[in-house]
Amino acid sequence: MLRSLYGKLAIALMLIFFALGAAFIVATEQMLEGRRLLELAADLVIGAIAFSLLAALIVFNLLTRRLRLLAAQMDAFRTHGLSQPMRGLTARPEGDEIDRLVIAFQEMSDRIASQLRALERNDEQRRELLANVSHDLRTPLASMQGYLEILLLKHGALSPDEARSYLEIAAKHSDRLGKLVRDLFELTKLEAHEVCPQAEAFPLTELVQDVLQKFQLTAEQRGLRLEHRFASAVPAVRADIGMIERVLENMLENAIRHTPAGGTVRIELAAEAEHVLVSISDTGRGIAPEDLAQVFDRYYRADRGEFGSAGHAGLGLAITRRIVELHGGSIAVDSAAGVGTTFRFGLPAVPWHG
Repeated sequence: MLRSLYGKLAIALMLIFFALGAAFIVATEQMLEGRRLLELAADLVIGAIAFSLLAALIVFNLLTRRLRLLAAQMDAFRTHGLSQPMRGLTARPEGDEIDRLVIAFQEMSDRIASQLRALERNDEQRRELLANVSHDLRTPLASMQGYLEILLLKHGALSPDEARSYLEIAAKHSDRLGKLVRDLFELTKLEAHEVCPQAEAFPLTELVQDVLQKFQLTAEQRGLRLEHRFASAVPAVRADIGMIERVLENMLENAIRHTPAGGTVRIELAAEAEHVLVSISDTGRGIAPEDLAQVFDRYYRADRGEFGSAGHAGLGLAITRRIVELHGGSIAVDSAAGVGTTFRFGLPAVPWHG
């Protein structure tokens, strides 16, 4: 009670009344002597009024001084475009109402300034995204258009083998263009929270083997070995099987693309507490330390040397991270130059009842 504004005001008024009471007692003693009764009464009334006004002004100034400082800080906050958090006022969480008001406004200014900075970063990323999308769409579109124009201009003059070769190249660029557009739509839906995982229990070991089988031919063509290593007892997981399949495909495609011939890509599964840990590792050139923190940013493409992602938009890892986050987990990456890269994430395991 004493820490509240009302308590402080009550204490100030009590002190004023005690002072007035003491003055009244002293004056009454003098009145009882019978001398200057009227003069003392008038002096007492005038003094009490003057003292009360002065005390009220002092109390009012003490109580509103912090409010004026708070108002000045708020004006400065608005003057700086809401981008500089309020600073300079000290307040205690266990203080009175004004202290709590100061703390609330400071927290609010911190939140507003942080959100404005986030909006500025998002706007910068949006401009960068548009530039990258324009580039990645323009390249396959221009190539496809060029080969189709050649087919139209030289219709009847090309041999069947030449015509088929041009059509295959155009179809390849068309597939690449379609994949980029699909990835863009998928990432946009994931980031807009328009997609919710349809969780169900399923054996992750079987899904991993199915996905590895899909990439077996591609790995053999590139001279790579695909391996899997499962712990002795890997429980089933509860997740969206379609989304997790998409994650595994993205990770394997990324690992195969950045691993030179003769290398190895491996998927490992292990049980830990209430989760199943998934690790996808490769024996590529690795990722530079300054790039590790940004590999999951959409359209960020680290330099991975001659086995780099030339012509591949950096959307797969961004989609992967978002899917893992929708399942309540997080994804991490470790890399060493000349050794390789490993991505790790966990999925909720289905409790086993023996």
